[in-house]
Amino acid sequence: MSSSKKGLPGLSASIKDKLIQQALERKLRQAGQASSPRTMLQSSARKNAIPEEFYRFDLHPGYRQLQIMNEGAARMGVRSPFFKLHEGAAGAETQIGGKSYINFASYNYLGMSDDPVVQAAAREAMERYGTSVSASRLVSGERPIHRELERAIADLYAVDDAIAFVSGHATNVSTIGYLFGPRDLIVHDELIHNSILQGAQLSGARRLSFAHNDWAALDAILAEQRHQFERVLIVLEGIYSMDGDFPDLPRFVEIKRRHKAFLMVDEAHSLGVMGKRGYGIREHFGLAGTDVDIWMGTLSKTLAGCGGYIAGETALIEHLKFLAPGFLYSVGMPPAVAGASLAALRRMLELPERVTTLQARGKYFLESARAAGIDTGSSTGYAVVPAIIASSLKAARLSAALFEQGINVQPILYPAVPEKSARLRFFVSCMHTEEQLRRTVSALSELL
Repeated sequence: MSSSKKGLPGLSASIKDKLIQQALERKLRQAGQASSPRTMLQSSARKNAIPEEFYRFDLHPGYRQLQIMNEGAARMGVRSPFFKLHEGAAGAETQIGGKSYINFASYNYLGMSDDPVVQAAAREAMERYGTSVSASRLVSGERPIHRELERAIADLYAVDDAIAFVSGHATNVSTIGYLFGPRDLIVHDELIHNSILQGAQLSGARRLSFAHNDWAALDAILAEQRHQFERVLIVLEGIYSMDGDFPDLPRFVEIKRRHKAFLMVDEAHSLGVMGKRGYGIREHFGLAGTDVDIWMGTLSKTLAGCGGYIAGETALIEHLKFLAPGFLYSVGMPPAVAGASLAALRRMLELPERVTTLQARGKYFLESARAAGIDTGSSTGYAVVPAIIASSLKAARLSAALFEQGINVQPILYPAVPEKSARLRFFVSCMHTEEQLRRTVSALSELL
């Protein structure tokens, strides 16, 4: 066979992968550009017709991009790592396809999701109140279990009150989208979660980002911009879910006070993970609950349920309860979910050793990975540890290779992250053993 029929003769595998990745990126950009509404409307005006792309979902630019990525992966022999079917509770171990795997793809940090006490509390709440409250809480869906959960969250943060939403993502979207408007400014860390960006977009406020964890950059932005707006909101995360690092929160508290701004902290990944007792980033730094204006968190991670919460002063919570669309017009949280999260919170307080173990396991995994030459970026070892591969193709292949060895870890690929930041993301649980962590680091190191 002539060399011309072998595809890319004379090139190393890494260069071939890079060329393929660049070709995929070009196709993704072209798919978006080709579907520009203005371009297509101008073209259709000349033809006096509506382009098919405007009334067919299979020609939607987002779907076309998805097809391009799937086709590219198929050509390179990479199976989709998504939508794996777990056949039981997913903790430090899980069952997929009848086989057992060490699991790093679930944020069941304190092992509460399959804790017998938590499960019993969920059953009890369901048996007492039913599977659904069948109405908005404002109308007739309020149950005692809702207020017990919210009271427990408020006590944890040492603030006046709290409110629980049925979705963590919707908690940020509805809260920010309702409280702020076109005359306001929202300033956030450049790596902030999508739900914050969606909330800011809904609000109509001006949105600016600052370099990751760079409090000095935020200070400079506010020094220049603060006087041009009415309300200003600063948004941070307790632990950043892609990188596993956290902000110097006292610095940001000082800045928000000096510039007369609101400060919001998303504790989705830091509650139960940071602080001696798992109280989160506030306990880690020894801050008062009132040092932050809006505490946000999710119930789906440490608290083994589903949904989100906002905690803060009475005026904030009462305002959201009666007027935030995501709460006002949504059915109340199912009793079983509220019961499970309340029990998980109480178990966290009863079992501080789980928090201690989680922190020890995370530190052990991080140090072991770094000693093996694995690039873990800026991770601090608090439950989230990335292995930065710098190639989506390599990350997908590594994920598949580890899966073959009984290790389940998800790749994070372009365009979810920049291509140079493609990675495997490990969620560490207090239930992981040191042997499981050693085995994982050894397997990843050998593959790399």
